[in-house]
Amino acid sequence: MTKESGLSLADGQERGEALRLLKRILSENGKAHVRGYVVAVICLVLVALTTAFLAWIMRDVIDQIFVQRDRAMLVTLPLAVFLAFLIRGVASYGQGVTLARIGNDIVARYQKRLFAHLTELSVDFFGENRSAQLAARISQNVTGVRDTLNLTVTSLARDLLTLVFLIAVMIWQDPVLSAIALLAGPPIAILIGGLSRKLRRATRQSIDLNARVVGAMQEAAQGIQVVKAFTMEAPLRQRTDALVEAAEERANRIAAITERSGPIMEIVAGLAVAGVIGWSGYRAIVYGYSPGAMFAFITALLLAYDPARRLARLQVEMERALVNARMIYELLDLQPRKRDRPGAPDLVVRGGEIRFEGVEFSYAASDPVLRGVDFVAPAGRTTAIIGASGGGKSTILALIERFYEPGAGRILIDGQDISGVTRHSLRRQIAYVPQQPVLFEGTIRDNLRYGRMDATNAEIEAAARLAQAEEFILAQPQGYDTPVGENGVTLSGGQRQRLSIARALVRGAPILVLDEATSALDTRSEMLVQRALADIMTEKTVLVVAHRLSTIVGAHQILVVEQGKVAESGSHADLLSRDGGLYARFHNLQASGAVESGPTGP
Repeated sequence: MTKESGLSLADGQERGEALRLLKRILSENGKAHVRGYVVAVICLVLVALTTAFLAWIMRDVIDQIFVQRDRAMLVTLPLAVFLAFLIRGVASYGQGVTLARIGNDIVARYQKRLFAHLTELSVDFFGENRSAQLAARISQNVTGVRDTLNLTVTSLARDLLTLVFLIAVMIWQDPVLSAIALLAGPPIAILIGGLSRKLRRATRQSIDLNARVVGAMQEAAQGIQVVKAFTMEAPLRQRTDALVEAAEERANRIAAITERSGPIMEIVAGLAVAGVIGWSGYRAIVYGYSPGAMFAFITALLLAYDPARRLARLQVEMERALVNARMIYELLDLQPRKRDRPGAPDLVVRGGEIRFEGVEFSYAASDPVLRGVDFVAPAGRTTAIIGASGGGKSTILALIERFYEPGAGRILIDGQDISGVTRHSLRRQIAYVPQQPVLFEGTIRDNLRYGRMDATNAEIEAAARLAQAEEFILAQPQGYDTPVGENGVTLSGGQRQRLSIARALVRGAPILVLDEATSALDTRSEMLVQRALADIMTEKTVLVVAHRLSTIVGAHQILVVEQGKVAESGSHADLLSRDGGLYARFHNLQASGAVESGPTGP
């Protein structure tokens, strides 16, 4: 296969893909806005008709007013021209407002659809994609669907019809001159086709680079304290400058490609108009042709220039819009890697016993994190999990929430394999406190209510008191209605953690999962929170991951996780009595203040 035939095949495939994408966009959005598009098309047709009418009436204006000096036409023809402009102005306003409203609705619907879809994707998707770059890419791409539809409607209903009507006027006035003028079409189409292929690749690269630029800036803003603490300003500036310069180079290339159609149009159109003026002038001088017909033809030709220019650029602009739309659909077409089984029942919790049977797990292509984990967390009891960092403690909690699926083995709650129930029903039965507290935009009360959306204010305030959070909440300027700032930036780490605990208490679920829930608290707050948690732990199945023994000595069962396995289990007293055991060694080291990170293994 030659290089030329290979390029032709690739171009054909790309055109076919573009047509399929355009059909999909029309099928998903056309029905919802049929009335609006009908109104817009009617307005655009009126714009096209009045534009052609202005060219057509120029013959009568020149011949009857300036040549024949007909006084009666001094009122009729100017009035007709005014009415044409009036209709065109009203129609332009109507189509502009209508298409803007449709476009805004499309953008809003796709933003909602994207957010809903992203929240359904698995946790591992967000582990593989940087959130800042993902948000930046979405914000840039979401207008692609709107622009595709607007370009399609305005190009077909306004520009194409205007050009067709004006060409009809030109042919009516002078077929020979029309043939001369229309010779400019084929070379323009060929040149524009080549530009659109170059633009497709450059646009995709530009979108990716701009997303990385916005993502880098967002990450620096979110981590500004770390940036300044480690004097990272200079290296971050260098990295961001390199991204900005690369994005600038792509943007400059896109501008060069896009604007290249301008001089092509001007040169070819200039030759056509000059030829028409020369030939028509020669006929008027030598053969005495009517000046009105010549002026009407030239007026139609000049008026046809703008819609012809827009249609010539249509493929270039459509490529940019379709690239954005295609990247949106790439996200929308992503499927969660693990979905609920068809007909999966809801989880029914009677007591809350949690059982691990031979559970194994690894992240992507990494070494196994869990290796045959077996244990039972009795219903209504507290089970603590300790171990070295990276040993798999938090992974155990993540598997209970089904953020990930085990590679082997089973996890059961009250005898029900959680892989066979719906995720929504599973997570409704679990209150989760993550190691890193996360707060969302809104007030303190809003964040606590995310625990259970139907919770009353009284329940929210009771949970805050249990979590020892009410004291600092009431000290805020607006109490419970104080905005928390971006991820709770106005609050201390301990305050954010207490709000996270309060949110879990609002949930009121029979299973409570605490991942280092008191790690950010001072000694006094930790003691108060532990006392509060002790009151509610008697009624729930609790799994708590901890490093500090002070938080788990009262647990009914303690599991020591070492290298992905449960190495020891028992009560605090039982484990402490085992000379040379991991837990006993950890206790002795921590008691002497030597370590704070957990047992280090044999």
